[in-house]
Amino acid sequence: MNILNRFLKYVNFTTTSDESSESCPSTPQQLVLAKYLTEELESIGLSQVKMDKNGYVYGLLPATAKRENDTPIGFISHMDTSPDFSGVSPKPQIIEDYDGADVLLKGSGATLKVDDFPTLKWLKGRTLITTDGTTLLGADDKAGIAEIVTAMEELIEADRHAESRGYENLSGHGDIWVCFTPDEEIGRGADRLDMDYFKAKYAYTVDGGYEGEIAYENFNAASATFKIHGKGVHPGEAKGIMKNASLMAAEIAMALPENETPATTEGREGFYHLTDMQGDVTEAKLDYIVRDHDQTRFEDRQNYLKEIAEKFNEKFGGTPFTIFEKNRAGGSVVEVKLKHSYSNMLQIVEKTPEILDRARSAIESEGINAVSDPVRGGTDGAKLSFMGLPCPNLGTGGYGFHGPYEHITVEGMQTVVRIIKKIAEAKG
Repeated sequence: MNILNRFLKYVNFTTTSDESSESCPSTPQQLVLAKYLTEELESIGLSQVKMDKNGYVYGLLPATAKRENDTPIGFISHMDTSPDFSGVSPKPQIIEDYDGADVLLKGSGATLKVDDFPTLKWLKGRTLITTDGTTLLGADDKAGIAEIVTAMEELIEADRHAESRGYENLSGHGDIWVCFTPDEEIGRGADRLDMDYFKAKYAYTVDGGYEGEIAYENFNAASATFKIHGKGVHPGEAKGIMKNASLMAAEIAMALPENETPATTEGREGFYHLTDMQGDVTEAKLDYIVRDHDQTRFEDRQNYLKEIAEKFNEKFGGTPFTIFEKNRAGGSVVEVKLKHSYSNMLQIVEKTPEILDRARSAIESEGINAVSDPVRGGTDGAKLSFMGLPCPNLGTGGYGFHGPYEHITVEGMQTVVRIIKKIAEAKG
């Protein structure tokens, strides 16, 4: 099956994950795709193929003759799509010989604009795949799955052809593991990956943008929740008594630096991001995510939030309790709870330079520049790196993820297939 048909087949599966669900996978539809992928991996000839009870799909391309002692490596992509936008029944638009101009998304009437996505200019002349504007496309990360499966299929065919000719001109490869995970979009993709079954020394997630991307530096991340406890009373008798929790929450939100939000930062600049606010007079809540590439600044940010809680407890007449678990008998007005999410994989991956050298060599052999921009987010690879599996991230050739402007090209996916094959065939 060619890469376009395979990709279109995968995007037909609705696999939106659900953060409110405690099951794994978080939505049963992901199991439907997992079952299909299990059958497909078996049909193309991988061994040790299985789908476990949590919906993780595994397979192995065994080493070829005289490469059995090579370092076993792996490739990983995720099956779910983001809950940020509908992923139900995508209707892809396929534009051959794309002219590099704005694209009308015919289902919604919206326009995919070059001004918003300047990289579209690079894609002129290619076969462009977009949404119709009513859903996301699902390239994040069904493109990664399609690229891995296609690369494995082509490697298997090359192995069989070489075997029939007495192994003449066979590049060969060591053990190559693949894994497709559920629930990456809600931060759980790495949580139940069976490290005892997936016997790679290091791996690559295939889940990025530009096809020449090799990302190995991501944010340190935490979540923070402020709870504000007010005092309600009839507004006609409120003077000197009422403490309006919603107004106090608003004041706390305004106390954070206005130039340190996602909308005002870039590159390695960190931020505080208010993701949700709820409240009434008696109770209010502010949810934040906290990000920074630098570990010291990341810790400083968390300490600053604790200081904010202490400051406003003093202002609003509360005792200095700053975590939810403590007894509120003393009358804490403002509490803050911090929870670590993930860490910057750089400190792990840089100890295994061969994993980066292998990818850069494969990318540059395609005549394109290897780009290693810091990721303003996290990947499954970040968690896996701290679980003992160094795991930088490769691009898929897709852009505009998590919304109706998602797009990718057939040629970009074909390039990534070749990059995966060259990484697999590199000796190491």
